[in-house]
Amino acid sequence: MTGLWVLVAVLVAGTAAGLLLRARNGRVREARDAGPVRELPGPVAAVLDPASAVTLVQISTTFCAPCRHAKAVLAPLAERTEGLHHVELDVTNQPEVAQSLAVLRTPTTIALTPDGRELLRVGGVPKGPELLDALRPHLTARTS
Repeated sequence: MTGLWVLVAVLVAGTAAGLLLRARNGRVREARDAGPVRELPGPVAAVLDPASAVTLVQISTTFCAPCRHAKAVLAPLAERTEGLHHVELDVTNQPEVAQSLAVLRTPTTIALTPDGRELLRVGGVPKGPELLDALRPHLTARTS
């Protein structure tokens, strides 16, 4: 009988953990630190577009299936939105870049201003409309 209770407890805990992860996937989180701009790793600073109001830096790895889905959401969003630029940065061979940005999972998308200030970040595959709504104060949307 004890084995049955252990099994039930494991199933409940696993289900709760799965639901929590599912709820957090793709959620837009505003940047916490409103202080001075911190120094970005070289590969990230190099991809910032000074002509765009916001650069979406997608942190990916080589064998990340959700990263392809994130790119399929972010690339068209950036193409049809004025002031928005998207770049994908593969950190498979540069784990120090992910570490310095406090990225714990891929894909993670970080919205940065041209001077490197973090506006928001999304862990997992972003939801396009929700992300665009969060970015609207920083952008001028192009009608399409």
